[in-house]
Amino acid sequence: MNILVVTLLYPLQENPSRGLFVAQHISDLEKNGHSVQIVNPLPRMIRYAETSRSTLKGVARTPKKFNTHRNVIFSPKFFDFPDHPFPRFTLRSVRKKSSWVRKNLGEWKPDLIICHTLFPCAALASKLARKYGVPWVGVVHGHDFDVGLSHESTGPHIRRLANDASALVCVSKRLKDVAKKENVNSNVYHIPCRTEVGNDWARPMKPWKGRWRKEALDILFAADPRRPEKNYYLTLQTGEELERRGWKVGITKLQHQPHDVVLDRMMTADVTLVTSTRESGPITARESILCGTPVIGVDVGDMGMYLPKQWIRRADPIDLADGVEDALQHGWQGIEPKEQLKFCSEGEVTKAWSSLLEQLLE
Repeated sequence: MNILVVTLLYPLQENPSRGLFVAQHISDLEKNGHSVQIVNPLPRMIRYAETSRSTLKGVARTPKKFNTHRNVIFSPKFFDFPDHPFPRFTLRSVRKKSSWVRKNLGEWKPDLIICHTLFPCAALASKLARKYGVPWVGVVHGHDFDVGLSHESTGPHIRRLANDASALVCVSKRLKDVAKKENVNSNVYHIPCRTEVGNDWARPMKPWKGRWRKEALDILFAADPRRPEKNYYLTLQTGEELERRGWKVGITKLQHQPHDVVLDRMMTADVTLVTSTRESGPITARESILCGTPVIGVDVGDMGMYLPKQWIRRADPIDLADGVEDALQHGWQGIEPKEQLKFCSEGEVTKAWSSLLEQLLE
């Protein structure tokens, strides 16, 4: 079938690490024989404004059309303001791009539209769905429900857009529970982002060997420390606590690295530390496990589904340091990591998406 993907996040020429989970989903759709076109609306901004958030790197100079190795990406520019003080203005600006998108798609017409993230690009997906007379699916990755739904400015618009969708896909069970609790759309599904690493990086959980509390310890903070929700300060505090116990701690951060470099760093780290205040996954935690690196973190996202209980800790440096030492001393406990992560494997995720798409087109 022909599928149009509308997304606020997609890898850019100057920022290849942006929106990899969306690019991966598109790759899976194409593997299944679907014809996919991609629309990535971007806010108009000057280059200096990119520094306000790591995901905005490369946005200012991205052209309205650019080529990847297999797709032409359409990136119409809309007007937006920080913290969305005028949401109606932003949504109107996005919707106006529907004519430009239809003109550039030419004779190609979608059978279905998938929209990754709701505000504001779901306004464009909704209008295009009405113009083409096709269903559209909204995909919630976290921010729309964790922040946007309770925001006095964007909340009512996100709720309306979510209810307008033919179906709503949440990438974690927690987000699906939020949708049910808030009575957002009656047709809600839980389909996680696919998480797999190639044979070059896949490793069994490696045992730690070294002198206790005397060795160098490489902690991976698998995020950009400039993002406040990642809570880098708590990671630093945990590192300080481990140093007080005798460890020689080094912290590796990830900022705009290509995906293969990210996986390399996961393989070489002794432990991955997740201290975020909110997450939908995180995908980096699953990838670290598949790369053979233990993951310690606070109870955020869906980590409680697959991590040993003793690796889930309170947002406290001493408790997190205890978790790190437990992982190093005792290793993985319970069902094998690959079995625990089967719910987000390529086969399971592809099967769930295929079933949903067939159901919507019946």
